[in-house]
Amino acid sequence: MRIYPAFFRVVFSGMDPERAHRIGFRLIRWTGRTPVGGVLRRITAPSTELQTTAFGVTFPSPFGLAAGFDKEGHGVAALADLGFGHVEIGTITGQAQPGNPKPRLFRLVEDRAVINRMGFNNDGAAAVAPRIAAARRTLERRYPPVRPVIGVNIGKTKTVDLRDAVADYRISATALAPLADYLVVNVSSPNTPGLRLLQSVRSLRPLLKAVRKAADESADRHVPLLVKIAPDLSDDDIDEVAALALELKLDGIIATNTTVTREGLTTNPETVVACGVGGLSGAPLKARSLEVLTRLRHAAGPELALISVGGVETADDVVDRLNAGANLVQGYTAFLYEGPFWASSINRALRNHPRLKR
Repeated sequence: MRIYPAFFRVVFSGMDPERAHRIGFRLIRWTGRTPVGGVLRRITAPSTELQTTAFGVTFPSPFGLAAGFDKEGHGVAALADLGFGHVEIGTITGQAQPGNPKPRLFRLVEDRAVINRMGFNNDGAAAVAPRIAAARRTLERRYPPVRPVIGVNIGKTKTVDLRDAVADYRISATALAPLADYLVVNVSSPNTPGLRLLQSVRSLRPLLKAVRKAADESADRHVPLLVKIAPDLSDDDIDEVAALALELKLDGIIATNTTVTREGLTTNPETVVACGVGGLSGAPLKARSLEVLTRLRHAAGPELALISVGGVETADDVVDRLNAGANLVQGYTAFLYEGPFWASSINRALRNHPRLKR
C-alpha cells in the first residue's frame, strides 16, 4: 500500500500537475469500468461499523472526497470504489467555462501542499446533470442498501456580475438539486474575482434563501443545503456565519476551503512566489482548519452538521476532527500524494481507532 508514494516521486513528481491529475483520474475511471473495479469494491468497502448519519442521510463512512478532484461528475462511481463514503463533485457553475489560464496548479511537495487557481473550470450545470444521474443509478445498483453519497458543490460563473450571482446560483441549484444527496453553496474560493465578498452575512442571506427555495422546488423534496467557508475569515465572521446558518435552518457548514495565506511553509519562498496567486491546500492548512471547526461547533451548538476539510492526511487527523465536533470529514490534497488506497487505509484504521469517541 505504501508503494504509491515512491511511484509518485518517480512518475508524477516531475510532470505538470494538471496533466498528472488528468492521467491519474483517467486511470481511476478506466479501472472502474473493468473487473478490477469489482475487486476493489470488495477490498475497500468500509466496515458497516463506520456508517454515519448526517442531515438525515446515511454515509457508509464519515470520510469522503472533497470537491475539486472530480469537477464534472465524470468518475463518481470509480472514486466510490476506492472506499470514499461520499464524493463531492464540483465546483459546478450555471454556465460552462474554461477556468483560468494555465499553468494554474502547482505542487509544494516539501509541504505536502498544492496551490491552485483553477477558476471553476467545468462544463456547466446542464451538461453535468446527466452524469450525476447516471452515477446515482450505478451506485444504487452496486451498493445496496447503503450506497456512497453524492454531494454537489455549486459556484458563481466568472462572467456573471456579483449583482446577478443569486440568479446564477439558482440555475445550478435547479438543474442539480434533484440529483444531489446534498448541495453545497461555494462562496469561498479565492479564484473567482469577488466571490468571497458573498461570505458577508448581508450578501449570504438572500443567496442561501434563493438557492434553498430553488433546490427544494426543483427536487420536490428537501435537499440538505450547506455553505462552504474560507479559513481566512475572522473569528467574528465565523460566528456570524454560524448564527446565519442557524437562523436560516441550513443543514450544515463545510469548513474550510483553501487559504490565500502562505505562512509557515518549508518550500523555498522564491518557489512559492513563482507559483503566483491561488488557494493553498494540504498539510499547512491543518491547524487553522481545526481551529475553525472548533469555533464553529462552539458557536453553532449541536444543531448544525459540520464537515471538516483542510490538511487531513491520516486516520488520526480524521479522528481529531470527529472528536472536535465534525459529523463528516473530507480530504483531497493528500489523495494526490498517497494514492488510490488512501481512503481504504483510513477506513481500516478508523474501525478500531483507540481515540475515536463512539
